[in-house]
Parts: sequence; C-alpha cells; structure tokens
Amino acid sequence: MSIERFGTTQRFSDSVVHAGTVYLVEVPSNLAADVVAQTENMLASVDRLLAQAGSDRQHLLMATIYLADMADYDGMNAVWDAWVPAGCAPARACVQARLAKPEYRVEIALTAARISLPVA
Repeated sequence: MSIERFGTTQRFSDSVVHAGTVYLVEVPSNLAADVVAQTENMLASVDRLLAQAGSDRQHLLMATIYLADMADYDGMNAVWDAWVPAGCAPARACVQARLAKPEYRVEIALTAARISLPVA
C-alpha cells in the first residue's frame, strides 16, 4: 500500500496519508496571539491541510490537543466547539504539555478519513 506525504521537509510532513487515513499535526503561526486567536489560526490551517489530503472536518476520527496551560482550556474549547460540525466530533484528548516553542499556546495531532483524491 502506498504512502502519500504532503509538505515534506527533512524533519516532518504537513500530512501523511496511508490506507485511506490522513494524519497531521499543526501549530499556530500567530505566535504573539492569545489561545483563542492561535486556535482559530491553527484550525484554519488544519482545514487547508485536510483539503490538500482529500478530507475535511466532517471526517475527523481522533484529535489530541496539547495546551501549554490548562487555564486556556475554555478559550480553546470555544473555538473548537464552533469549528467541529454538529454530530461530527472525533474521539478527543486534551492535555497540558511543554510545547516546542514557548510562544505556542496550542498544538493539535489528528487523524481523519480520506474522502476524495487530494486537492492539487
């Protein structure tokens, strides 16, 4: 079975697809922002990555959300709850972790089912 990689560098790929499943990890790019703005930024990027790999937020399977501080849980959840389509919530965990950059407030790892060929 083939493995497809998108946005591949020496260290990581933006997403990987195998056996009809999309795997991706995303961080925000607006590092000076609060958790609400970082979550909005990160999820907008997730939408692009899912489309690139042939999926969308209606086909999420599993998400692990990492927060630098659990005090940001409610702010992140407000954005998350508005982003996830009704009836399409994935299995999800949310944990506090020391993230790779001190400016990161949030990071996400998720899997989704592929529904179409990737967007060119």
